[in-house]
Formats: sequence, structure tokens, C-alpha cells
Amino acid sequence: MKRIVLFDGDCNFCDSSVQFIIKRDPVAHFLFTSLQSEKGRELSKQYAIPDDVDSLVLIENGKAYTKSSAALRIAKKLDGMWHLLFLLILVPRSIRDGVYDYVAKNRYRWFGKKEEACMLPPPDIRKRFI
Repeated sequence: MKRIVLFDGDCNFCDSSVQFIIKRDPVAHFLFTSLQSEKGRELSKQYAIPDDVDSLVLIENGKAYTKSSAALRIAKKLDGMWHLLFLLILVPRSIRDGVYDYVAKNRYRWFGKKEEACMLPPPDIRKRFI
């Protein structure tokens, strides 16, 4: 079963995060689409994702996960030691999401916004974008 990662297509940090996931997901557990795309808007509506969610969303097993829950569930499927980060799920959600919100709030200032179109990925990676 494929999992879908929705991301902010205007955010350099989000783009880097997608590249990070792709490199550590050789079995292709994840498909990707930007929140701003037609498919992203369709999925947002289908899964009742609030309009103010503008960073990372994971759709898995018919449910949408946001903020730290999405990030940790993604980490759980990555190669290497990254899956150990899922243990942070034991930290109360309010604390996890507080840290997540702080990074998300500052991501444009720290990492910038895309000024031009993204580079087209090679065909083997391109097929993972919906």
C-alpha cells in the first residue's frame, strides 16, 4: 500500500524534506504531491485537511496525519536508523507539535521560498509524484 506525502510546493525546506525521504525510501513506500496541486487540493478536501495546514501531511491507511505525527510516521518507514525517531511518538503530542509548529512557522525565513520552478526529477523518481 502506497502512502501519500503532501508538501508545501513553495517551501525550500519542504522540497529538501521530500528529497531526503526519496533517498531513504528505496522501496518507494511514499508517493508525493504538493498541497497546491490539483491532486493535493483534491486530497485535502477528501481527507478534511484544514486550510491552515501548509507544511507536511501523510495519508496512510485512509487517514491523514499532520505535523509531528506525519513526520514520525514517515521516519518509521525510512532506511537506516531514521525509523528509531518513531519512538518520539511517546512524547506528548502537544510538545511534539509545539516544536513542529516552531520550525514550520520559521521555515520560509530560515530556508527561503521557491522563486522558480522545481528541477524535473529523473523518470524513476518522477513516477513517484502524483
